[in-house]
Amino acid sequence: MARREKATSITDAAMSLDEERRYRTIRYVVMMSIRGLLVIVLGILVMAEAPMLWLWLALGIVGMAVLPWLAVLLANDRLARKPGVFTRHQRRARTLEAPEHPMLDSEERSPSEKP
Repeated sequence: MARREKATSITDAAMSLDEERRYRTIRYVVMMSIRGLLVIVLGILVMAEAPMLWLWLALGIVGMAVLPWLAVLLANDRLARKPGVFTRHQRRARTLEAPEHPMLDSEERSPSEKP
């Protein structure tokens, strides 16, 4: 009886390249929209002369510097095969048994050879 190959499950299949690119594009646009919103909020805080304005400006500037960097890193990163699942391979290499036939050694001489 012939061995049947394991069928690929739909849930095991990787996301298509178009779907993956669309997902990464949406993630990038959302992160850059948050940056734009942060600029608007900082502008409103400056006009309203909010208390502890120096702290809000420092946090906003750090956020505006980190978000584009993080957005580009995440947009260029490949997605995990199964989100949220970390697979650790526990399989170890098996040791090879000694062969049952005699091995040839380069130092040994055959009976037909004369010294």
